[in-house]
Amino acid sequence: MKSPRTPDYALWQNFLLLVGRVMMGWLFVDASWRKLMGLDAFIASLATRRVPYATAMGYLGAAVEFCGGVAILLGAWTRCAALMMIVFVIVATAISHRYWEFADAAARRMQQGQFMKNLAIIGGLLAVVVAGAGRFSVDGFRQRSRF
Repeated sequence: MKSPRTPDYALWQNFLLLVGRVMMGWLFVDASWRKLMGLDAFIASLATRRVPYATAMGYLGAAVEFCGGVAILLGAWTRCAALMMIVFVIVATAISHRYWEFADAAARRMQQGQFMKNLAIIGGLLAVVVAGAGRFSVDGFRQRSRF
């Protein structure tokens, strides 16, 4: 028996989920790779911001960001990875983008823009939690191979 052809909108939906996932995952992979390559500077910046256990948090933060980014990029354990990255972005935003503490108007506006960007990233991650990874992903492959 011939399998039914996937409607065009489903193909487009899965393709767009792939594109969105790759774009979001690459954002985290790129940022974390730079942190991992300059780990001492990243840890020093955390210490400057008075983050407790800056060394441990630096290693942990860079590893979480990298692994979560790769998982989203590949679509592997996507919903869990997106939830983990939401927590990561909330913590990173609370540490680095407290715009209300800046006296200089230009610096405050810049940090407020970064804060709002992170809110948008959280919104995108929530959409990934709801929609999942789509067909063109490790999760999609695992789901298809179960049946």
